Parts: sequence; structure tokens; C-alpha cells
Amino acid sequence: MRPIVQSHKLDNVCYDIRGPIMQRAAQMEAEGQRIIKLNIGNLAAFDFAVPEEMEQDLARNIGQMGGYTDSKGIFSARKAIMHYAQQKNIKGVTLDDIIVGNGASELIGFAMQGLLNPGDEVLVPSPDYPLWTAATSLASGTPVHYLCDEADDWNPSIADIRAKITDKTKAIVVINPNNPTGALYSNEVLLDIIQVAREFGLVIMADEIYDKVLYDGNKHTSIASLADDVFFITINGLSKNYRACGYRAGWMILSGAKEAAADYIEGLVLLASMRLCANAPGQHAIQTALGGYQSIDDLIAEGGRLRRQRDLAYNMLTAIPGVTCVKPKAAMYLFPKLDPVMYPIKNDQDFVLEFLEREKVLVVQGTGFNWKDTDHLRFVFLPHEEQLREAIERFARYLAFYRERAQAAA
Repeated sequence: MRPIVQSHKLDNVCYDIRGPIMQRAAQMEAEGQRIIKLNIGNLAAFDFAVPEEMEQDLARNIGQMGGYTDSKGIFSARKAIMHYAQQKNIKGVTLDDIIVGNGASELIGFAMQGLLNPGDEVLVPSPDYPLWTAATSLASGTPVHYLCDEADDWNPSIADIRAKITDKTKAIVVINPNNPTGALYSNEVLLDIIQVAREFGLVIMADEIYDKVLYDGNKHTSIASLADDVFFITINGLSKNYRACGYRAGWMILSGAKEAAADYIEGLVLLASMRLCANAPGQHAIQTALGGYQSIDDLIAEGGRLRRQRDLAYNMLTAIPGVTCVKPKAAMYLFPKLDPVMYPIKNDQDFVLEFLEREKVLVVQGTGFNWKDTDHLRFVFLPHEEQLREAIERFARYLAFYRERAQAAA
């Protein structure tokens, strides 16, 4: 039989968060080794519980969830999302402007598939959440990475964005709060991005999945709240703010210049109809999640678990010789930099593989987030403090070994 090979559509698609290093970690676990996993923001794995009222409402309604729902989502979920958009000051949003999906990831795919023709370009941040780059490529588009500047608290470089626009550019992706850096963008930065989109007729695709995971009293502004003459797709969901990754409940909000985007919106509705409907149980949790007490507030407050773990991880990492990091204002990740003189890393995937095999700790290399150099890693700070401390102590030990070996070879 002739070989059966994968489609060429996958040639430029990668997702290293669940890539070959994670596969090696799974193999090591199968051999009986205990791995500390700092590679993925799966909150349930670290004892972050789904809010009780969400679980209770899901249990009460489970008998009504056997059939297909409306392809855009059930009424109660979309109504709650509409009210959420109003709270975020996103104007002019109706029920028809909301599409519920199987997590933000499905909707990112919809956004790209509905917009792009072969060769069309999308501006994606670097570093990025790699699903945006992968979805662009899978939709026959070309991801063009614009710089987020570490020296400027990881804010997008507006000059670099402008320099990379061509007549093929169709959209710009804004991940705010940012994964993997934990950056939170100011209104001034967001307004600059809107001005670029306005000048060049670009769609703004806003990933705001961490918009409640904020530290030190910081506030989040939805970029779609700052203009109505640009077309916005705002994507959010239950995975992070509500610790419900497995519920696979996300949504997109269409706002701004909707008349100009009427044909594109028709395509998005078609894609939603083709998959019949989103996961029904997850949809029934949305109204409960968005209404009432927001339990994430306890976790991010001073003394809250997420805040304590962020501070612990930041302080321990930056105490290691040659390691610097911009302190995250949001989300649940750090993106530290290793001094390239002290740590002359040629291949960061090999670096994190050796770290895994020596110290039994799993992280993701910076190039897995489409960062241009081999000098960064992403750390998830979700484990309990004792385990987080142990993981970073192992990292410090590995870096000491790496420094000594590099000095000996020099």
C-alpha cells in the first residue's frame, strides 16, 4: 500500500505547547517518572475548581441537553454575553452579533476560515498564542509577526505593525491580556492599533480570554469599546476566568463597522451552521458564569492564590543569575529571558528537552510562541506554591549546570 501522508495544509502548522517535548514527557511518565508540568494553562490539573454554582446549574439542566441547539448558541447564553458586552462598553451588540463556539479555539478557526483567501496576510503578535498563527496558515493565509517589545513592557510596536502592512493584509490580531507575556495594554496603545486598522481597512481580532485575570489593581479595556468605525471580532470564553477549560464554551462578539462586514459575517454564520451547534452543556453554564459573584476576584486579590504564585515565581526566577523577566500584569504565565552570553542556547527546543530529562520539569521554549530568538521560555505559575518552588529550584540547578558547561567549552 502506498504511504498515506498528511495534507500540505499542515506544512506550516505547529502547536509546540502540546508538541514533541510534551510527548517525551508523557513517555517519561509512562516509565514511572514524576513530571512537574509548567507547559499549559489547564487549571483543573492544579486544583482550581469550576465555580460550584456552574456545576450545580449544569447538573440541574443536563436532561434538556440532548438535542441540537441554535447554531449561534442558546438564547440564555447569548443574552448573558450581550449584557457582558454592554458591561465592557462594546456598543451596538445584539443577540445576532454573538456566536457561541466550542471554546475560543474553534472560533479562532472560524475567524480565519471565513476571511482569508490564499496569500492573504494577517498581522499576529510575536510572541503569540500559537493557535493564531496555526489557524492563519491552515486557512491558506500568511501569518506576519509584528514585534511586541520586551523593553516596553511587551507592548506592541506600532512602528513595526505599520512597516509590515501590505496590500494583502486583511486583519490584525490583538491578544490582550497577553499570552505568553502577561502584558496588559494601555488605552493609548489600543487606540494606536485602531488607528492603523482604520487607515488600512483591517479587521481587528481581539483575544481577551484573560480579561478578568488581572493583578495589582489593573483594569482591562476591551479594544472594541474604543471605536465603532472599525470591524471587531472579540473572542472570550469560560476556560480561564471561570477555570472551566473542559466545558469548551467560548464566544465571539461582532461589533463596530458591521455593515461593511456583512458578507464576512454571513460566512461566519455559515461556518457556525455547518458544525450544527456548539457543545450544549457548556452553553448552559455561560449565563451562570457571567452573572453574579465573580470568584476569580478572590484568586487575583492581594493574598489570593494566583497573585501569591505569580509573585513567588517572578521573585525566584529573577533571582537566578542571568534571568530577567517583565512582571506580568495579567494572565498566568511568565516569559523570562536568559542572558545569551551566560546561556548560549542554539536550539531552545533541545534546551527544554534536556531540562525535562535532567530535572523532570516541562516548560515550553520561546520559539514555540513564534518568538524570533532562542533566549526565552514560558513558565505557567499554576501549581501550588510548594511544587512551584520545587520546579524553579530545579530550573536554577539546571541553569547552574548549563553555565558551567558553557564556560568549560568556551
